[in-house]
Amino acid sequence: MKTSALFRGSIYGMTAASLWGSLYVVSDVTLLVVPPFTLMSIRLALALLVLLPLAWRRGLAKPDSPNLLRMLAVGVLGIGVSLGAQFVGTDLSNAVNGALVTSASPAFVVLFAIIILGERLTIWRLMAIALATTGVLAILDPASADFSSDTFRGDLFLAFAALTWGLYSVLVRLLSVRYPQPTLTVTVFALLGGLLVSLPASLLELSQRPIGPLDAGIVAGALYLGLVCTAFALLLWNRAFALVPASVASLFFFAQPLSGAVLAAALLGQHMSASLWLGGLLIVGGVLLSLRAG
Repeated sequence: MKTSALFRGSIYGMTAASLWGSLYVVSDVTLLVVPPFTLMSIRLALALLVLLPLAWRRGLAKPDSPNLLRMLAVGVLGIGVSLGAQFVGTDLSNAVNGALVTSASPAFVVLFAIIILGERLTIWRLMAIALATTGVLAILDPASADFSSDTFRGDLFLAFAALTWGLYSVLVRLLSVRYPQPTLTVTVFALLGGLLVSLPASLLELSQRPIGPLDAGIVAGALYLGLVCTAFALLLWNRAFALVPASVASLFFFAQPLSGAVLAAALLGQHMSASLWLGGLLIVGGVLLSLRAG
């Protein structure tokens, strides 16, 4: 693996995951007014408004029919099904559970990387995953999560979101290696695939749960989710998996709970506890160990 590709992929992946660290808090507030699939459709449409003109300016690659169907199918799974399950889960559960349950995504990435891509799981990568996972648990504190019967359905949706996101990430890697496609092209068609799921679902839910009163905060939250957490972050995430083996890139996801905890401390005045510092060091150590193994 080229050092330059590994370095760039690491920067892309950790930046994307760091941006997603704020996603659950913003979603938790915005979902009080906008129902989940409607918010998701707005999020995807905003991302396409940014990325589609950019793709045309750069000469959007015109894939053949098999590759077009592959990219749309990957988008249906990763954007439509996985992000839809994440939004529904957060709506039915809470932000703490969302961050904790979906932090299982790297484990699913590694599992599918072994099954689909035939990547080897070395002892060093296992140690890196164990180290970073310990750091996540130190930061999130599972004892603070609420897995009562009131949140059980939401937690199931969140677990399904973690599983399907792991599969989506590996399939993006497969598209890049076995059926080479530009990352921007993959991202645009994946977003279109996601809209194939979210638009019909949003039309159905709006008949039963209309959008509540909008204010500047809700509008800003929707713009942030669409432009920053979807258009920019998703493009970076897909590029990371194009450059770096999936079992290595999976560790970048652990930057999400770390950045979320740091943002909560910086913006909400929450205390920077010893567990936060310890968890952050363990996550950084796990990522560095994984990169060293790579």
